[in-house]
Amino acid sequence: PSEEAWRLDLPERGSLQHLRGIEAGEALAPLAAGEVRVEVRASGINFRDVLNALGMVPAPWLGLEVSGVVVEVGEGVTSLSVGQRVLGLGRATFATLATADARLLTPTPAGLTDVEAATVPLVFLTALYGLQDLGSLQSGERVLVHAAAGGVGMAAVQLAQHWGVEVFGTASPGKWPALEAMGLAEDHMASSRDTDFADAFLAATSGEGVDVVLNALAGEFVDASLRLLPRGGRFLEMGKTDIRDASEVAEAHAGVAYQAFDLMEAGPARIGSMLSELGALFESGVLCPLPLSATDLRHAPVVFKHMANARHVGKLVLVPPRALESDGTVLVTGGLGELGQALSRHLVAVHGVRHLVLTSRRGEKTPGSEVLVAELASLGAETVTVAACDVSDREAVAAVLDTLETDHPLTGVFHLAGVLDDGVVTELTAERVARVLAPKVDGAWHLHTLTAGHDLSAFVLFSSAAGVMGGPGQANYAAANTFLDALAASRRQQGLAGQSLAWGLWEQQGVGMTAHLGAAELTRMSRQGLSPLSVSQGMALLDASMAHPDATLVPVRMDLARMQRGLPESTAVPALLRRLLRPGLRRVGAAAVTATALRQRLSALPESEREAALVTLVQEE
Repeated sequence: PSEEAWRLDLPERGSLQHLRGIEAGEALAPLAAGEVRVEVRASGINFRDVLNALGMVPAPWLGLEVSGVVVEVGEGVTSLSVGQRVLGLGRATFATLATADARLLTPTPAGLTDVEAATVPLVFLTALYGLQDLGSLQSGERVLVHAAAGGVGMAAVQLAQHWGVEVFGTASPGKWPALEAMGLAEDHMASSRDTDFADAFLAATSGEGVDVVLNALAGEFVDASLRLLPRGGRFLEMGKTDIRDASEVAEAHAGVAYQAFDLMEAGPARIGSMLSELGALFESGVLCPLPLSATDLRHAPVVFKHMANARHVGKLVLVPPRALESDGTVLVTGGLGELGQALSRHLVAVHGVRHLVLTSRRGEKTPGSEVLVAELASLGAETVTVAACDVSDREAVAAVLDTLETDHPLTGVFHLAGVLDDGVVTELTAERVARVLAPKVDGAWHLHTLTAGHDLSAFVLFSSAAGVMGGPGQANYAAANTFLDALAASRRQQGLAGQSLAWGLWEQQGVGMTAHLGAAELTRMSRQGLSPLSVSQGMALLDASMAHPDATLVPVRMDLARMQRGLPESTAVPALLRRLLRPGLRRVGAAAVTATALRQRLSALPESEREAALVTLVQEE
């Protein structure tokens, strides 16, 4: 939805096929006393959300975990303030905006990104409440954590190890490396795909078993787990698919206290105090965020299916899209080139950007820089800084970032810098490769690492279709741009802003990177079916791309008719595009068969041959 506030919804529970985004006007409603409104930066997805979507665990909304920034506080809220980063539990958090009880939020610990913070609330609270409040787990005891490579499981392992507890864990064999990384010994790990874990762990403990079981499995796995409490103990059921009767369990297993629990039973006050306790443990480094994989909120159906199949390790996180912020500063590398100037005008005039930093090798000495600054000011820009910077020089990039005003922090990066040094691959030298990779690859990497502490809503890399489809004589350029595509995908998986646009050819007026192309090169590209983009077409594609959830897109202008006509020279068409064509078709030339000629031809044939001849003619033409 185009509305400011929207959220994920599933009008019909029972299937993941109908997840959709809907307007969330309730997120803008006046706050009640004690409530807080949060701009959602990330939200963790849990198996409970999948069960809710499938109609197995009813809940009024999708999404419970939230990390973000407080944008408004209700009456009586003194623990939090506007602009503060927070994490905790909210309502309908798979959204751009969400509301929450202030008691269920806590300041985000220093050192955690918004996406890392989204992995904390529900899983660590559930593990802490279950093991400490209900299980009374003590140092020197043993605990069995089922699904130990999942969110709650990994949180439980960390807490138990902090308390000096001996930990046993189950997971599918493909996830055992994650358990090893957490310090579990080989005889303390077992598969969650069968019940052999019971005998294995009984053997490892000389028949004593464990003191506490934190369970997320069902059926025969519950029965096998109960056998691991021969001396009695506590069985904590956090799953919702096979709840047993506590008295029947106690009768069948002497000394075993069975308890199915839900975190929300702890109440807001206790949840709030646990959040504060967890925050202190993260601040001190005792706990660390879980492994995560972040995905754009608009790809939620894919993530729900992935969660339902339990193929992940750690946490899956949904990240809502963010628009460019007019009050922040946007950095454009290559900003004084022809394309950089067009982009700068577009950012100011269309996206409302008011603070720009434009870099180039020559900076203010670049011809026309003063005219551009004046033009941007006339379009509405408040501050435009022109900086001389070689983006392949890390110190130079750092120096530019250090000059940014704190009142207008960096919120967007557009990386356009690049050079060409075309030639067939056998003629490439280390110097020619380095010359092309330096501004593209080194520049992108420096921007990636040096902006790690900035809250970016956009990190857009101008790549090239040469990296996706290949280009004769551009092996070095293709490699450089492929790196940009991979970097954008990597940033997205980490929950960071990132998008790489593999542009086709642009129309230019003689000052851009393609100004050296002669008639032969332009003819070759045209024969490939790639037509030049005008500036207005390119900026429209930029806007469409930035509104799209994918990390890598290929904005090109393709002339399929021209490609089709060039089929006799099909090698000129990039292999990636050939399936768009209709192989085998031949053009009807000037000597096309007329109706009269066709009648004459068929009349001259025996009647038994006419149908076959007609079919052949139709197929050929």
